[in-house]
Amino acid sequence: MPKNKNAQKAPQNDNNAAAQKALQQQIETLPDPVALSQALMNAYQQSQPLFMNMLQKMGQTPPSTELQNFDPDPMNVGSAATHFMNAMATNPLKFWDMQMTYAQKQAQLWQSSINKMWGQESKPVIKPQKSDRRFRDDSWNDSVFFDFIKQYYLLACDFVEQNIENAEGLSENEKRKLSFTSKLMMDALSPSNFAMTNPVVLQETLQTGGMNLVHGLQNMQEDFARGNGQLKISTTDYDAFKLGENIATTPGHVVYENDLMQLIQYEPQTHGVFKRPLLIVPPWINKFYILDLQPQSSFIRWAVEQGHTVFCISWVNPDAKLAQKGFDAYMFEGLIAALDEIKKITGQPDCNAVGYCLGGTLLATTLAWLKAKKQEKRIASATFLTTLIDFQDSGDMKLFMDDEQIDEMIEMMSRTGVLKAEELQRTFSLLRANDLIWSFVVNNYLMGKEPFPFDLLYWNDDSTNMPAKMHSFYLRNMYRDNLLSQPGGIEIDGIKIDVSKVKTPAYFLSTKEDHIAPWKATYETTQLMSGPKTFTLAASGHIAGVINPPSKEKYCFWSANDTPKSPEDWLKNAEETTGSWWPHWQEWIKHYADGQVEARHIKNPLEPAPGRYVQVRSN
Repeated sequence: MPKNKNAQKAPQNDNNAAAQKALQQQIETLPDPVALSQALMNAYQQSQPLFMNMLQKMGQTPPSTELQNFDPDPMNVGSAATHFMNAMATNPLKFWDMQMTYAQKQAQLWQSSINKMWGQESKPVIKPQKSDRRFRDDSWNDSVFFDFIKQYYLLACDFVEQNIENAEGLSENEKRKLSFTSKLMMDALSPSNFAMTNPVVLQETLQTGGMNLVHGLQNMQEDFARGNGQLKISTTDYDAFKLGENIATTPGHVVYENDLMQLIQYEPQTHGVFKRPLLIVPPWINKFYILDLQPQSSFIRWAVEQGHTVFCISWVNPDAKLAQKGFDAYMFEGLIAALDEIKKITGQPDCNAVGYCLGGTLLATTLAWLKAKKQEKRIASATFLTTLIDFQDSGDMKLFMDDEQIDEMIEMMSRTGVLKAEELQRTFSLLRANDLIWSFVVNNYLMGKEPFPFDLLYWNDDSTNMPAKMHSFYLRNMYRDNLLSQPGGIEIDGIKIDVSKVKTPAYFLSTKEDHIAPWKATYETTQLMSGPKTFTLAASGHIAGVINPPSKEKYCFWSANDTPKSPEDWLKNAEETTGSWWPHWQEWIKHYADGQVEARHIKNPLEPAPGRYVQVRSN
C-alpha cells in the first residue's frame, strides 16, 4: 500500500511543479513593479516643466471658432439612440438572451485564463481580426494578464455590435450611425491606447526609464503648436518630403493656368507617342500628386513611359475669395478649359480622359453636357477610377450626409467661404480611426517615437479647402438627392444633364475594399451609360487598389467582358488575375489611341512641374 500511495503522489507532484513553473513564467511576463514605479516617477519629474509650459501656451491661445460653434452631436445620433433604447424596452427578452450569451463567454474567458495561468490547455474565446494591428505583438498572447484584457475588450466590442445589429424597429441608416459611433467609442477605449494596459508601452517605459513618456509629451506639445492650440496628430515626418524633389518628380511643365487650376504637360519618355493625348482629372478634395508620388509608384510616370502624352489638372487650394466658384466652374474653367488648351498645344481635336473619384464624377457630368451640345467626340474614351455617379449607396460617407448635417455644413461654409481642409481630413480619419488616429497616439505619445516617413501619409495630410458654392451643390444634388443618376436631375449652364445618353467608351476601375466609393455602388454606372463598357475590380482599397504599379507584383484584379445588371453576377463570371490592373487598362486604351506620332515636346512652359498651386498647404 505505501508503494501505491507514493506512485499516486509522483504524478501529482509533477503536475504541481508544472503548474508552479507555468505560474512563475506568467509572473515573469509582467513588468517589475519596483522598476516600473521608478520609471514612472522619473517620467513624472522630467515631464513637469514640459507639462506646465504646454498648459501655459494653451491658456494663451484664443479659442477657435470651431470650439465656439462646437456641436456635441454632429452626426445626429441622438434620435437613433432613443429608438435603440425603445427597442430594448419593447423586446427585453431578446436583449436578456444576448446578455446571457455575453455572460457565458465571460465565464469561458475566466476559465480559459485560469487554465492558461496554470499551464493547462486553453483556447481563446475570441480573436482579433487579421486586419487588426493593435494586438500583433506576442506579449498580448504570451501574458495571461494582457491576453485576458485583450479578449475582455474584444468581447465587449462584439456585445455592443450584436446589440445594435439585432435591434428591431431601427432603419438601416440608424443602425449604421449607431454602429459607427459605438465603434469610435470602443476604439478609443482599447487597452492598447493606455500606457498601463499596453505591454509594449510598459516594456518601453522600463527600458527607457520612462523617457518614452517624456518624449511623447514633447511630441504632443509640438502637435498642439502645429495645430495652433488644437491637437493635430503628426502622421509622418513632414520634413522628409518636398514636392518636386522627392515626390511629384515626373518631368513636366505647367502650360496653362487660371484661377481654378494649372494644366501640367509631362515630357515624353519615348520616341513616338500615341496620337490622342491623355488628360487626367484628379479630385479636388485632395491633391493630384497621389498619382505621382515616388517614381516607382507613379501612375503618371508609368503612363508617360507607355507612350501617352499626359496632361494633368492641378487644382488650386481655394480660399474665401473663390467661395462663389460652383460645380459648373470646375467643369468650364477646369475640364473644358483643359480640353481647349490641349487642342491648341497638340492640334489634336480629341483626347482620352481619366477621372479619379470626384474627378470622375466631374468627367461623367462633362460627358453628358458635351453630348447635349453635340460635342461628345472631344473625349474619345473615359476612364473612371473609384467614381460614384449613383450616390444611393455612398459608403461610410453617407453617415455624414443627412439633412441636418448638410444644413449645418452649408451654414458653416457661409461664414468661412470654404469647407476647411481639416474638416474633411477629420472626417476621413474618423472612418479609419485605429489606423489614422490611435496608432499614432500610441507611437507618438506613449512610445515617444517620431512617425515614420511615409509619402502616402504626407499626401493624406496635404488636403485642400472646398469652395462653399461648389461643395453645397455637390452635397445637396449628389450625396443627398442623388440627382446626377436621374435624367435631367441637375442642370449645368441651362443644359439638363442625362448620363444615360453618354455613349463614350468607358473603363471603370473600382476597388473591393473601398469604404468611400463602394464597388457595388460604382458598378451601377455601367447600367447608366449607353456606350461600350469595361468594368475591372481591383483588390485593396480606395488608394492602395488604384496606386498599384506592376513592379510591386501586389494584389490582384478581376475582369469580365460583360456588365450584367447585378454586380454579384458580374463577379461570379469575372476572371481573377494576379498583379496590377494597369497593364489591363493599357491594353484597353490602346484601342482608342489612334495610332502614333512623333513625341511632343513642351514648347511654351510657364513653370516646372508640379507647379505653384499644389505647393499651397491648408495648414
